[in-house]
Amino acid sequence: MKIIFFTHPSFTHHQSMPRFSNMLFEGMKNKGHDVQVWTPSPIFVKFSKINQLKKWLGYIDQYIIFPISIKKRIKRIDQNVLFVFCDHALGPWVPYVKKRHHVIHCHDFLAQQSALGQIPFNNVGFSGKWYQKLIRNGYSQGQNFISVSNKTKIDLASFLKKEPLLSEVVYNGLNREFSPQTKSIDIIRKELSESFNIDCHQGYILHIGGNQWYKNRKGIIKIYDYWRTHFQNKIPLILIGENPDDALLSIFQDSIFKKDIIFLSGVSDAFINKFYNGASVFLFPSLAEGFGWPIAEAMASGCLVITTNESPMDEVGADAAFYMPVMPIDSETKMEIWLKKASEVLNKVINLSEHERHDCIDKGINNAERFNQCLALDKIEKHYELILEQKIE
Repeated sequence: MKIIFFTHPSFTHHQSMPRFSNMLFEGMKNKGHDVQVWTPSPIFVKFSKINQLKKWLGYIDQYIIFPISIKKRIKRIDQNVLFVFCDHALGPWVPYVKKRHHVIHCHDFLAQQSALGQIPFNNVGFSGKWYQKLIRNGYSQGQNFISVSNKTKIDLASFLKKEPLLSEVVYNGLNREFSPQTKSIDIIRKELSESFNIDCHQGYILHIGGNQWYKNRKGIIKIYDYWRTHFQNKIPLILIGENPDDALLSIFQDSIFKKDIIFLSGVSDAFINKFYNGASVFLFPSLAEGFGWPIAEAMASGCLVITTNESPMDEVGADAAFYMPVMPIDSETKMEIWLKKASEVLNKVINLSEHERHDCIDKGINNAERFNQCLALDKIEKHYELILEQKIE
């Protein structure tokens, strides 16, 4: 197959999308396919160092300059090429190849739903609504879609005006190696303690994620505070990812246990693996997700997982995760009930017997095998081949 991948430009500083795009590119290349990447070059965006201005200059590069390039280059491309959009957020470019063989990978529609007011606690301004409409007008002209979860597939259908030729689900494949610890957990915790100058010796509660509203880092600190207040345990909470924003810092500063809450950023992949290996539990109470990579990563690493009993988190966790309800947003009374339930689940997992713990870890490792990268690429390849067999009108 000849495949051309459309990807986000490097100057947008995405984190998970480059890894996904690279998985597709390298995976199909290693299978012997002829692959290329088309992505906007940083032309106007280089004229400013002010983030807000750079964003708008980046739009010029992506939606004015790059389309000119697409129209010129596509004239030299034969009909047997498959155009692959690595993210439906690249929708504005779809119309330029909609009459050619193409497929759009879909991750989550949270931004789309927020722009339409379907997620009331995530308000979107005028420019954000306009931008999401531009994206929607683009991908809705597509004919073939591959979603990372059943939840994403269902959400996609709600935005399309007509039935697509193909709409399938392929779960994400882990895009790097995660495996259970080969050293004893005591040695791993000792290495982490010495490397980061924190006390991990007795275990710790782990979270990995950014400051996006749906990651619910505020809820994590609230759970930790409630748990520490009502249960007799003092292991620290470690949050790895972006530096905390102002809203999260405010909740952190109000915590009476803040000396035991540690934020880490810029952690290498090798240490990420070790943090999974050494954790008492991975706490992931997301309000929403497109897939939920860290759930699969943690399980593959031999780490117990607590997450939200909502799709797609329960799709990924299956019967190998422990579940809590989604955090309420409309009532202090409901919040108190939620904190109590979440803390009880947390305390139960932390106090599992060694036998119970090993059984649950084994179940998680087996569950994570569903997210094998080779398996995912094989399924994606078959869908690509089917799309190339479609008759172009």
